[in-house]
Amino acid sequence: MTQVVHTRAELAEARAALKGTVGVVMTMGALHAGHEQLLRAARERADNVLVTIFVNPLQFGPNEDFDRYPRTLDTDLEVCRRAGADLVFAPSVVDMYPNGQPQVRLDPGPLGAELEGASRPGFFHGVLTVVLKLLQLTRPDLTFFGEKDYQQLTLVRRMTRDLDVPVEVVGVPTVREPDGLALSSRNRYLSEPERAAALSLSAALRAGARAADDGQDAGAVLTAAHAAFGAGTPGAQLDYLVLTDSELEPGPVSGPARLVIAAWVGSTRLIDNAAVHLAPRR
Repeated sequence: MTQVVHTRAELAEARAALKGTVGVVMTMGALHAGHEQLLRAARERADNVLVTIFVNPLQFGPNEDFDRYPRTLDTDLEVCRRAGADLVFAPSVVDMYPNGQPQVRLDPGPLGAELEGASRPGFFHGVLTVVLKLLQLTRPDLTFFGEKDYQQLTLVRRMTRDLDVPVEVVGVPTVREPDGLALSSRNRYLSEPERAAALSLSAALRAGARAADDGQDAGAVLTAAHAAFGAGTPGAQLDYLVLTDSELEPGPVSGPARLVIAAWVGSTRLIDNAAVHLAPRR
């Protein structure tokens, strides 16, 4: 039985009744198979699974899609029930921010101004602020984030480490469509031609990963990825395509690395990433 609560008082009472470990999965709703994977991972690791569903206004810029972001609570609750969630917290904006938008927000540090932060100023201030608030309200032992939003995952890990937040942050691999497109709530915005164009993101990542597997150096990996993106179906406009280390710092000469991409497909902005291992042939 999945219990659904909407207010802080209801959450506090329901949370106090949970016995054993608690894993929290934070979402903005519009749940899909990627979220179900997060819920399954939480179900495997924790005695209780708590899901939050909240479209956070702090992480949307003035020209972004806050108003049209899909809100499908009834369907989302069915997903939660099917996955065996014990408790769902679905607050209103007033419940989350009873005193209005907070004047104090978390500074994500230098990484927060790069990649997604460079294209969406203030985005990670909003993300980390709501994540910390939800961690304080839900008091979990573990929290689960998808690797598709790899910069978010990295910053949440840094935040909990730097601020001594007593929670284990668990990364869950990206879930993809059979054709390679990373699952995203924003995919529903795509027309059929745009969806075909969106495949250029995963094509670029696969090409870069193949080059790394073939023993190519970092420059050749990036070249291969850019070539694959450019060779794809017209209609995708690249924002960035970079190779970094596994912590999103400047890319290594060898060892674990991350290939990270963002692009506009029509009016929809999509992101993706892949782990690669650099072992250039001498």
